[in-house]
Amino acid sequence: MSTILQDLDRIKGRISDPSFLNNKGLSNEVGIYVFCYDPADEIVVQDAVRQLKAEANVPYRIVECDLYEIFLSLLEDKRVLRTTASLEEKRGKDYLLAQLQKIATPEALFARMDYPNHEKGRDVLFMTGIGKIHPFMRSHKMLDSMQHLFEDIPVVMFYPGTFNGQILSLFDEFLDGNYYRAFNLL
Repeated sequence: MSTILQDLDRIKGRISDPSFLNNKGLSNEVGIYVFCYDPADEIVVQDAVRQLKAEANVPYRIVECDLYEIFLSLLEDKRVLRTTASLEEKRGKDYLLAQLQKIATPEALFARMDYPNHEKGRDVLFMTGIGKIHPFMRSHKMLDSMQHLFEDIPVVMFYPGTFNGQILSLFDEFLDGNYYRAFNLL
């Protein structure tokens, strides 16, 4: 069995642990975790997330938030999704990026991610779509801004790249920023 499949198999055991579900043993830190993987394994990871969400009779409930899908829905609501290609053609990619980042702020994304009545001891928030939303949103900005919203449930960011406990490197090519409060999931 390949390493990615072994790592994905270990996720279920990790998120089933009552200490994990209750954010215990983290020295009063918010339970934010990073699951790193090779970007070439994206389809395998997506399939594993679907399988974990579909499992019955488990102690957790997975709430998945695909940041790219949320981003697209924000653009659709603002009625700019269909005009992005022409805007890039007319004004350039840097202008388009700046305009889209004004719409897709961490706060706007969180407003779509947040849901009432997090069920502490049961819910796990899976943040996916990290690679797809780049460069419109940076992972460390999301992590910096989300602590107060999801302090009662663990958050797992599925990250196509590496995290060494301090530095996020998207696709192992782009420095995505420093973040010191997350833990590697496995």
